[in-house]
This record gives sequence, C-alpha cells and structure tokens, in this order.
Amino acid sequence: GITYAVRTAGDPFSIAASARELVRQADSRIPVRDVTTEERVIEQGIGQERTFATLCTGFALLAVAIACVGLYGTMAYNVARRTGEIGIRMALGAQRRRVVWMVEREVLVLAGAGLAVGVPAAYAAARLVETFLFGMKARDATTLVVAPVVLLVAAIAAGWGPARKASRVDPMRALRED
Repeated sequence: GITYAVRTAGDPFSIAASARELVRQADSRIPVRDVTTEERVIEQGIGQERTFATLCTGFALLAVAIACVGLYGTMAYNVARRTGEIGIRMALGAQRRRVVWMVEREVLVLAGAGLAVGVPAAYAAARLVETFLFGMKARDATTLVVAPVVLLVAAIAAGWGPARKASRVDPMRALRED
C-alpha cells in the first residue's frame, strides 16, 4: 500500500475530497481510502499502552483503598482494645484533641515505618522499570515526594474515624466495662 501524508493549516478532513481528486487525476487506478489524521494514528498506536496505564492507575487506587481499610480496621481494633485506658485518660482530664492526636500519632508511626521501608525499596527498584519508561525518569523527584505525601494523607484519613471514636469515649462507661 501507498501512504500519502498531507500537511494542512486547518481541518484535515476539509481537504480530503480535494486530495482524493488530485490522486484520481494523477492515476485513476490508485484508490484513496482510510483518510485519517496523524493524531489518530498515534492514538491507535499507543492505545494498548494507555489501557495498561489506566489499569495500573485503577489498581494503584484500589491498593490505596485496601490499605486505608486495613489501617482503619487495625486502628479501630486498637481503640476498642484500649477503651479502658482511654476512659481513664478522659476521666483524669485528657482533652478530646489530645486523645485524637494520640491515635493519629500511632497511625503516623505505622505509616512512617511503611514509608521508611517502601521509599528506599521503590528508589532501588526504579532501575528495574527504567527500561519500560520513555521520556521519563525512573527516579523522578516529584513522584518520590508526591507518593509518600498521598500515602500519609490516606493514612491520616484512615485513622480519623477511630481517633474520633476514641475521643468520644464516655469515661464512666469505659470504667464500668473494665
């Protein structure tokens, strides 16, 4: 097959009929079909990669959601287990915001431990994926900063519910249960 490329200043499809007529005048045996733009050819060429990137993004978001649910469950269990201790703290005058900060601090310690292991591992593993990247750096500083920030925000959000529940513990009820 023969492929012709025509550069236009305006809408490429507006000159398609004129281009067909010019080719017909040059040689009527040459059929002109599949008129498309370079942009569409590129889009079709990278369609599989774009689908793969979209799937990876979806799975990454799912992984963050699962991690948040797991962290929420861990912290909710921890708060339920420590209800007596929290009740004593509240009975002795601990303010609600201090109790919230106590629980959120535990969440931050867990998230910090995960990041302390994960960020260096990701930095080391970047060399493995470098061959798959085109026009991008594997050790992109923006990514290595934004990803931990997103994970910290997700961890704080996951711990917010149990922290609020801990701050609403009724001291008398908590002390009676023990």
